[in-house]
Amino acid sequence: MAEEYVIEMRHITKVFPGIIANDDITLTLKKGEIHALLGENGAGKSTLMSVLFGLYQPEIGEIYRDGKKVIINDPNDATRLGIGMVHQHFKLVECFSILDNIILGSEDSKLGFIQRKLAREKVEKLSSQYGLTVNLDDIVSDVTVGMQQRTEILKMLYRDNEILIFDEPTAVLTPQEIDELMAIMRNLKNEGKSILFISHKLNEIMAISDRCTVLRKGKYIGTVETCKTTKEELSSMMVGRNVKFEVDKDEAKPQETVLEIENMSVINKVHKKKAVNNVSLKVRRGEIVCIAGIDGNGQTEFVHALTGLEKLESGKIILNGEDITEKNIRYRNTHGFSHIPEDRHKHGLILDYTLEQNLVLQRYFEPKFQNHGFIKFEEVRDYANRLIEEYDIRSGQGPVTLARSMSGGNQQKAIVAREMDREHKLLIAVQPTRGLDVGAIEDIHSKIIRMRDNGDAILLISLELDEVMNLSDKIYVMYEGEIVGVFNPKEIEVQELGLYMAGAKRMSMEEIENAK
Repeated sequence: MAEEYVIEMRHITKVFPGIIANDDITLTLKKGEIHALLGENGAGKSTLMSVLFGLYQPEIGEIYRDGKKVIINDPNDATRLGIGMVHQHFKLVECFSILDNIILGSEDSKLGFIQRKLAREKVEKLSSQYGLTVNLDDIVSDVTVGMQQRTEILKMLYRDNEILIFDEPTAVLTPQEIDELMAIMRNLKNEGKSILFISHKLNEIMAISDRCTVLRKGKYIGTVETCKTTKEELSSMMVGRNVKFEVDKDEAKPQETVLEIENMSVINKVHKKKAVNNVSLKVRRGEIVCIAGIDGNGQTEFVHALTGLEKLESGKIILNGEDITEKNIRYRNTHGFSHIPEDRHKHGLILDYTLEQNLVLQRYFEPKFQNHGFIKFEEVRDYANRLIEEYDIRSGQGPVTLARSMSGGNQQKAIVAREMDREHKLLIAVQPTRGLDVGAIEDIHSKIIRMRDNGDAILLISLELDEVMNLSDKIYVMYEGEIVGVFNPKEIEVQELGLYMAGAKRMSMEEIENAK
């Protein structure tokens, strides 16, 4: 019976240059259900939801709302039909307040003046009703990613949307923020809202969804009731093979010290206080050292100072015995640093460059890729094709695809490929598998282990506790800019680690020195 569905997408086909993003896909959404959409990076999930939200027009297919056929030409049509979307990369005006972002485009006005008092009251009511605590006067550029996401959700609710699309909502959140988001989604479901939830985190899909539809390479694979399936079955449907969730690795064989940080302190630009306070650590060849912590405890400033994006207030950075504290970013890159950055759009890619241009961003000046200042385009193309093949980077037009047009997961794969393939002494990997599917995570984890076994030094900064416990040979816990504990992952439980990350426990200075 079609009437039980609030949304039906029938036989949707969407084509881009060089790729069929959606190939005859049918998807149904029941009232008051959380329906997960699962698939590899570039499987067509975001494209399908963008069709429903009116950002793209399908070549073939029809959309029904409550059993009636509808035409959705743009997001305004979607809003009128009660459909809202939280995008993977948020669509917020950074210099506006949270309140202004929420009401933007839906302002109530009287005699040409915006009714800000009424708007504030409505948003405050929604905020308390759904447990979405925000400070409405904060400027968006000053708040955490989790707060930005709450702003996006309130933006949807402010427009009285009944059908809510979440595109990879947990890709940039901390474990605590993910738990909060799950609670919010359950509240929304209990209020009778219908939710479409794009993800490739199987634990989350198992925990929150009622049904799950799987896409692979643009094609519909099947829809299952979540309570009647397993993580293993879903991962097999998603990637077409069995996936191992545990990382296979031998004992580390650390050698000489590659990176030494002595008493590093860094000032936060916005709050003018110490974001990193007197941090010292070492990373040796043949080991993976991880900095674990809840987001916002100084990891970002630490990495920015290490890679040259920020100045140190005090302290030293020593690479292979050379003090590089005052050296610029290019010097660090050409003398042994590779850096997978936290923010792929701000620091990882030039979005309006092609994929092949992005893959040689730090190498175009090497003799391999240029001759007397002229780029060797054939060499660049061959190199890009090799990385595309090796790292399974999926893009409609191969090496000439614009980075902006690629899915978030494939943008991440491009950065990982570029940084791992460069000659380096130290790989600084910040959230290296953010937004990647289980198949890609398995592949990248095994490549990181292989690099370690070949004698590379790896500094991992991750918010994913599974990744921290699986990959690390040594864990430093950072809380409020300080190292509060140093651990062997084999000798500590996740719950215990969580207490150090939350600041409930800390080692003495003597214990930290002994554990190093």
